[in-house]
Amino acid sequence: LTNHELVRAAMATGKTLVLSTGMSTEAEIKETAEMLEAGGAGFALLHCNSAYPAPFHDVHLAYMDQLAKLGDFPVGYSGHERGIAVALAAASRGARIIEKHLTFDRRQEGNDHKVSLLPEELASLVQGIREIELAMGSSSERTLSQGEILNREVLAKSLVAKTTIPEGSLISEAMVTIKSPGKGAQPNRLVELIGRRATRDFAPGDFFFDSDLTDQIVRARNYDIDRPWGIPVRYHDWDRLVHRTNGSLLEVHLSYRDLELDGPEYFHENVGMELVIHAPELFAGDHLLDLCTPDEDYRRTSIKELQRVVDLTRTLAPRFSNAGPPLIVVNVGGFSMDAPVMASDRAPMYRELADSLFELDLEGVELIPQTMPPFPWHMGGQRFHNLFVESDEIVDFCSTYDMRVCLDVSHSKLASNNTGTSFQDFVRAVAPHTAHLHIVDAEGVDAEGLQIGDGEVDFGALAAELANFPEVSFIPEIWQGHKNRGEGFWIAMERLERWF
Repeated sequence: LTNHELVRAAMATGKTLVLSTGMSTEAEIKETAEMLEAGGAGFALLHCNSAYPAPFHDVHLAYMDQLAKLGDFPVGYSGHERGIAVALAAASRGARIIEKHLTFDRRQEGNDHKVSLLPEELASLVQGIREIELAMGSSSERTLSQGEILNREVLAKSLVAKTTIPEGSLISEAMVTIKSPGKGAQPNRLVELIGRRATRDFAPGDFFFDSDLTDQIVRARNYDIDRPWGIPVRYHDWDRLVHRTNGSLLEVHLSYRDLELDGPEYFHENVGMELVIHAPELFAGDHLLDLCTPDEDYRRTSIKELQRVVDLTRTLAPRFSNAGPPLIVVNVGGFSMDAPVMASDRAPMYRELADSLFELDLEGVELIPQTMPPFPWHMGGQRFHNLFVESDEIVDFCSTYDMRVCLDVSHSKLASNNTGTSFQDFVRAVAPHTAHLHIVDAEGVDAEGLQIGDGEVDFGALAAELANFPEVSFIPEIWQGHKNRGEGFWIAMERLERWF
C-alpha cells in the first residue's frame, strides 16, 4: 500500500487494483486512496489485520465502515484469522471481496498454512456467503413473506365473536374475544371494530375479517364469464361456497389425510357440477411426491400414493356431471435441493416421469401435470423446481406423450421472470396443450398466489392469448381465498370478469 512507485506502475496498466490495508496506518491508507482516485484508477481496498493468525479481538470489522467513507470504491476483507466465521461476518457487513488463503494440509511448515482454509472449508465459506447475499434482502418497508402468511394463519391470534351478533347490531367490546388461530383480523384492530355495525350475522366463534372493518362488502354473485370456471374447495367447505354463484366446476384440493376419509359422504348424490381433483404434494411420513427421482424406492412410493388419488377420483366421479374424464392436477416432482438441474439432465427426468405415468392405472381420469415456479414452497421455498418450468420442454413433453397440462398463471409468470423471457410467449406456446387453468397474480420470482391486480400479470394480454381456447376451464387460485365465505375468490372474479 505504501510502495507508491509500484502502485503507480500498476495503475498505468489500466487494470482494476485490489489493495490490502494490512500493516498500514490511517494516514497511509488515506494517502494511497487519494492517489488512486486522483489517477482515475479502478480499485478496491480490503480491510486486513496482518497477523498470522489474527486474534479475533484485533480484527475490528467495524473499521470497514470507516474505510467506506474514504471514497467511492468497493470495500472488502482479507482475513488471516482461523476459521470462516469472521469472513462470513464481513460479508454480512457489506464486504464486496473476501480473500482467504487456501491450503491442502495445515500441518505443512509456515504460519500461513495454519491459518489457511482446507478446500472443503472454502466451499463452506462460499456457500455461506451465497446464503448471506440472499438473506440480506431489502431495507424497504416490511411485508409478510408467503411462508409467514401461512404460519400466521396457524400461530397468530384473531378477533372472534364471543356471542351471537345479528346483522346491523352495534358491536361492543363485550361481544368480542381473542383466540387462535390467526385466520381473521389481528387483535390490534379491536379499536377499529368496536362501535361498527355488523355487516352480517355472527355466531359465537366466528372470525372477524379485515373486510368487516370497512364499508365495502364483497359478496358472491353470478359472473358473466365466457369459459367454464369454478373455485378450489376442500371436503368440508364446498357446500357453503358453491351455491352462492354460478360456477360450473369444483376443484377439490386433497390433503393426504383426506385419502383416509369416505370421500363420497361429503357430496350429495348428484352435485350437478364438474369435478377436478388437485392431488396432494405431501403424503404421510413427509413424503413429497416425486415421480422422476432416481431413488427407485421413493419413486415407487410416489406411484403408489398417486394411484390412491386416482382411485379416489374414480369413486367420487359418479357424484358429479363431467362430460369427460375428471382432471387430476398433480405436481409431478423433479425438484432439487442445492441448485437447478442442468438442461441436459432434464430430458432423462422427463423420460423417468413418463415411465412412472405408464405404470399408473389411469382409466376414467386424465392426469394433468401443473406448470411450476422456479422456487416452489417445498421447505419454505428453499428448493428448485426443474420440470414443467420452461415452455419448450412442456410443449415437447405434451406432444411426445399426448398429454395436457394445468397452466398455473402465477407459477409460470414467476418462471418467466426468473429467466427474463416473455410470459406472453410462454402462454402462446403452452395454451394449445392446456386442459385447465389456475388464474392468479404473481410478482418477482417467488411471490405467488397474489390477488388479481396485486402483482405483475397483464390479464388483458393473458385473456387475448387464451381467447382461442374457450373450452379450457379455470379457477381463481388466490391464497387464502376461501376465508370469509370465499371473499378472496369473489374479489378475483369481480376483477377477472372485465377480461374473461
